[in-house]
Amino acid sequence: MFDQPDLTHWHRDVPTLGASVVTLGAFDGVHSGHQALISGTVKRARALGVPSVVCTFDPPPKVFFGRATQLCPLAAKLARISALGPDHVVVFSFDEALRALSPAAFMARLALLGPRELRVGGDFRFGAKQEGNVSLLARRFDVHVQPPVRCAAGEVVSSTRIRGLLEQGLTAAAATLLRPGLNPETSA
Repeated sequence: MFDQPDLTHWHRDVPTLGASVVTLGAFDGVHSGHQALISGTVKRARALGVPSVVCTFDPPPKVFFGRATQLCPLAAKLARISALGPDHVVVFSFDEALRALSPAAFMARLALLGPRELRVGGDFRFGAKQEGNVSLLARRFDVHVQPPVRCAAGEVVSSTRIRGLLEQGLTAAAATLLRPGLNPETSA
């Protein structure tokens, strides 16, 4: 499944690493906010001399729960993530088993990566009933929260916003926020 022609290592289960810098998220669409988070993770890992790891979910949790439509299929998401240069990508199958996993058990899985830092968006939630949050992660790991990325109009770039633009028929505006290498300060 993960036959990308690059140097990124793909995993369906968490590998054991001695040290790393990790980012976590649904990354649906890999929009400019996601790109900033992933690129920052790769840059920080290189500065520390450790592997960079992107952990994501298939399908995205909101899609699993029927609260949203998926912005792009897994293969496209992986290609977009890979283009940002992480050393490893872990794809968690978002299913009933993962949904039921306690926040403590999820953090124990993450600990296998040996994270020197975890980098997330401020609204990241995890574990059964979404009981885990950034504050809980920070009790166990060194957590860095990515500030929201805003477009030129000052609005936060998010998958929810992109879905809204698509529902309104504003495909060009949505595409701008999804564009690789986007400078969101000069876009819709």
